[in-house]
Amino acid sequence: MFSTIAVLSNQTKPHRRDISVVPESEVLRRRNEELETELKKSIEREEKMKQELQKTWERLRVAEEAEERLCSQLGEVEAEAVDQARTYRTRVVQLMDQLSLAQKLLESASITVPNSQ
Repeated sequence: MFSTIAVLSNQTKPHRRDISVVPESEVLRRRNEELETELKKSIEREEKMKQELQKTWERLRVAEEAEERLCSQLGEVEAEAVDQARTYRTRVVQLMDQLSLAQKLLESASITVPNSQ
């Protein structure tokens, strides 16, 4: 035995309402169709979000790998810069020693070098 549900219809005149009787099974069938449609939309949105998440994870992975390479390169450049600074300092000290020795030789030979300051 099916029960029925009354649905108001306002298709003809706004001030007059017709009551049409719709079987409960029809109402449930329509509601089921609506829910199935919403479920399909929800599943599609979920799938789209999963794809976006996957793309984001991939971009993150690439960015992390790039960061690691840059850090490695930076470390190499810093080590090279330290090495160059040590070499430069050693060369400056050598030149200062040579200059000091040259000045002593000139002084011992009684030659006066004008001060460049």
